[in-house]
Amino acid sequence: MTEVFIYDHVRTPRGRGKKDGALHEVPSVRLAAKTLEAIRDRNGLDTQTVDDIIMGCVDPVMDAGAVIPKAAAFEAGYSTRAPGTQISRFCASGLDAVNFGAGKIAQGADDIVIAGGVESMSRVGLGMSGGAWFMDPSVNFPAYFMPQGVSADLIATKYGFTRTDVDAYAVESQRRAGHAWEQGWFDKSVVPVKDQNGLTILDKDEHIRPGTDMQALASLNPSFQMPGEMGGFEAVGIQAHPEIERINYVHHAGNSSGIVDGAGVVLLGSKAGGESMGLKPRARIKAFANIGSDPALMLTGPVDVTEKLLKRTGMRLADIDLFELNEAFAAVVLRYMQAFDIDHAKINVNGGAIAMGHPLGATGAMILGTVLDELERRDLNTALVTLCIGAGMGTATVIERV
Repeated sequence: MTEVFIYDHVRTPRGRGKKDGALHEVPSVRLAAKTLEAIRDRNGLDTQTVDDIIMGCVDPVMDAGAVIPKAAAFEAGYSTRAPGTQISRFCASGLDAVNFGAGKIAQGADDIVIAGGVESMSRVGLGMSGGAWFMDPSVNFPAYFMPQGVSADLIATKYGFTRTDVDAYAVESQRRAGHAWEQGWFDKSVVPVKDQNGLTILDKDEHIRPGTDMQALASLNPSFQMPGEMGGFEAVGIQAHPEIERINYVHHAGNSSGIVDGAGVVLLGSKAGGESMGLKPRARIKAFANIGSDPALMLTGPVDVTEKLLKRTGMRLADIDLFELNEAFAAVVLRYMQAFDIDHAKINVNGGAIAMGHPLGATGAMILGTVLDELERRDLNTALVTLCIGAGMGTATVIERV
């Protein structure tokens, strides 16, 4: 199999996913095009050599529809020879885009692939594409369907995480993200979004609140108690896990991932592909895996897929220098650390989606880039990147520096 290398990555800053957010005026295609322009210009990329552009987009409708990576390639001025395709595996779409691209290169089908994702959640709201998982009883029942926040509270209840635990995790996420921005650790990978006149619209993650403290979070009411109790979803959770008598509702907006707009891409290639452009690889894709998991707990897939990936590669947890797990909800990361006895000093070391936000289709590519930068900054070697996924799935990727 052909080795797959990471040559570069970029992302936009993440804008608040509301109508008054800084990036609301920027359509999804333009966000994606900004990253394509940046990855091309930074690397002197001849876009005629791009074999594919793969982007995750969880709600590919309205101005995010119609094969957005190809549309973005047109807007970015790429050669018409560069094709594009979009994928969705819910929250892991951006990482799976990277994995799919890596698979094509490993098979010898492609030499250069740009992979990542985009989501403009202020313009195309969460769940706008609909689907049977939400709406069809023949799917709802076997899937134990419930809002993800209720599942997060089910996890917290089952594994013993209190309101204090999840709030403390959120405060630390905000502190770490704020510190990383202050130290300039994101600067080389975040490309400002500018308007048609060249004026900067946004150059820093807008959702971040580094001054967040326990007192501020204590004032917030649980977000998912009403749908859990009045909507009947608590009963669904208890039916799936009868060892739980009632759900303890601990998650709210301050300890859950932020709704934001953003895009990110990773430049992948074979050795020959990189050499043809004079590029130096920064890391290699060592392995990746997907798995289905408990649909009621829904968000524990990272535990299951990590076990699968380690078993398939013969690696041990001790072989991983840094872990990056999307902070969909605080309990997701707390359960992962609990399951593997991982020191918080090794996971999400620069904060995560609780602080900076979770642009669904893009996040996987963004956090892969974040941990690669951090491996280089700390002169470490290996990282594992993983995300929980709606309907009970998990995706994980191991990268190692070259």
